Amino acid sequence: MPRVVLGVTGCIAAYKACEILRELQRREVDVHVVMTTAATHFVGPMTFEALSGHPVFHDQWALGAGSDIRHVSLADAAEVLLVAPATANTVGKLARGIADDALSTLYTATKAPTVVAPAMNSNMFEHPAVQENLGILRSRGVRVVEPGSGHLACGWLGPGRLAEIADIVEATMAALARRRDLAGQTVLVTAGPSAEDIDPVRFVSNRSSGKMGYRIAEAARDRGAQVVLVSGPTSLDPPAGVDVVAVRSAEEMARAVDEHFDVATIVVAAAAVADYRPPAVAEGKLKKGEGPLVLELVRTKDILRGLGERKGERLLVGFAAETEDLLARARVKLTEKNLDLIVANEVGTGFGGDTNAAVLLPREGDPVDVPLVSKRELAERICDEIVRLRASEPALTGPASS
Repeated sequence: MPRVVLGVTGCIAAYKACEILRELQRREVDVHVVMTTAATHFVGPMTFEALSGHPVFHDQWALGAGSDIRHVSLADAAEVLLVAPATANTVGKLARGIADDALSTLYTATKAPTVVAPAMNSNMFEHPAVQENLGILRSRGVRVVEPGSGHLACGWLGPGRLAEIADIVEATMAALARRRDLAGQTVLVTAGPSAEDIDPVRFVSNRSSGKMGYRIAEAARDRGAQVVLVSGPTSLDPPAGVDVVAVRSAEEMARAVDEHFDVATIVVAAAAVADYRPPAVAEGKLKKGEGPLVLELVRTKDILRGLGERKGERLLVGFAAETEDLLARARVKLTEKNLDLIVANEVGTGFGGDTNAAVLLPREGDPVDVPLVSKRELAERICDEIVRLRASEPALTGPASS
């Protein structure tokens, strides 16, 4: 039976957590409850203990509470952490890594997927600090179930009402389904730009930040896969639990991909690899003159096309960033490079930022339109599509492995 830890915080909507608990139990989920001290002023721990059949964790200083270090044991046992309702105070703690009570300490100790359902006054919800904190959580892969609009307990009419119980439960069940659905897979991800040196101080590159590839690597890791991330030069911190191979040029990226290709079952080519490079690197710094400087460039190796030619039973995902005719050009690339899935987006929606919008085009099946979301959420949607394609693997036919 899957196990969900339900975090309840101090607001009037705390009573709805009882209904959430019951609905999860109807889905055959084992629910354990952790409460903030403020939450106990709205609903007593005895209520949740009677409903769940488990002791409620709310006072980490109570005698005996440290016998099994509850914030660690529960955090380790959780398959999903659901915080509903989540107050502005708790959202801020989770976003900023403040661990000063049972719930915030448990959150920092768990590796389980987290779902947060905010509930608060409209002005509080719309405050820049709260929106920034929710953005931080989204960027880490936390699923935020957006609050609804309506009459609030304070008498106001506006956004901030706890989302519908059915929506919160569905988000939790989706997180449970995702938790280990890539176990047994080895995912090779490329990310970032390549830098093609002109001389010792100059190079040709592009605006790719690497964030999309890094988020995909993290999402695949969290869903149970072994992940190798081949990264061009970025300012990003290496994801924990991922084998990171740092490269600079397109040629170095091609070599690194070749070295790890044989062990991969899934390849996600998210890197923005240069199409052209100088034929050689000048030994000394080029000096400016009076006239124009003509720079000769030659083609780099088409890494993705080469992978498509020898992918065998591997699942191959590519990206297409276009300024015009997005879907038409993406479909051409999908066919010409023998991909199973292509992620198509308009140039300008994703470069450098933390959000992106895209269309997921599988070789077989209907396109999936993903509106502007965090790059981590887009990474999850890409992984969802990968899992779906893996489930229909007999339909995937490619050339034999080299």
